[in-house]
Amino acid sequence: MWQANCRRMHNLADWISGTVMGGCVGRSRMDGQVSARSSTRSKKRGGRNEPLKKERPKWKSEYPMTEGQLRSKRDEFWDTAPAFDGRKEIWDALRAAALAAECNDLELAQAIVDGACITLPHGSLTESYDELGNRYQLPAYTLAPPVNLISETSSEVKVSESTQKQAQPPPCRQEFQLRVRLSTGKDVRLTASMADSIAELKKQLEEQEEIAVTRQRWFFSGKLLTDKTRLQDAKIQKDYVVQVIVNVNSPVITN
Repeated sequence: MWQANCRRMHNLADWISGTVMGGCVGRSRMDGQVSARSSTRSKKRGGRNEPLKKERPKWKSEYPMTEGQLRSKRDEFWDTAPAFDGRKEIWDALRAAALAAECNDLELAQAIVDGACITLPHGSLTESYDELGNRYQLPAYTLAPPVNLISETSSEVKVSESTQKQAQPPPCRQEFQLRVRLSTGKDVRLTASMADSIAELKKQLEEQEEIAVTRQRWFFSGKLLTDKTRLQDAKIQKDYVVQVIVNVNSPVITN
């Protein structure tokens, strides 16, 4: 199933790479400029710049993950990474290169990297630098599927979900002040309990700060918190800080 989606992913990589580099440079033209750009950029930075290697990271998910869950996890990373650090055009280029590399098109991936003036000190997309010296790090799940990727229809999905529900301890009802840090730079205090779900806290933030629920994306320790997640599930305590990405353009919802 994963290999069947490579064509779709490859088309997406082509589209993103065309957007990043202006859409006016063909692949054959870029290939002829790869070595020259790599050499010039390496000398300019005074550091090492290795060509992109074929090897991809091998990793295992903490829980059996479906292809759909992996796509969602990746989308969450690519949507939020530019909000905290680096340049958006570089993040777009890295995303396109990662997609191309996963579909075994290293030629396109290398052309994207060089076209965006990205330096790879280790020949891997896990760590890279732009021409201004900004550092970019990609987690393993953005570059390769886990070794325990399962089918959407697998019975293991239901077993895993059932096991997770049974393992959840009874929620605590004691209230406390939860510290929420918005991507706008503002810190907000919400009245919460360990039994509260993220959906409930989103509504409270909407009432308190007039930020629509559809514009909020909650994160803790780098992981997206779904609406059904309780503070108890994520082990969030009163002294912890939860990050909220506030989207400028909220989605339009029609009945």
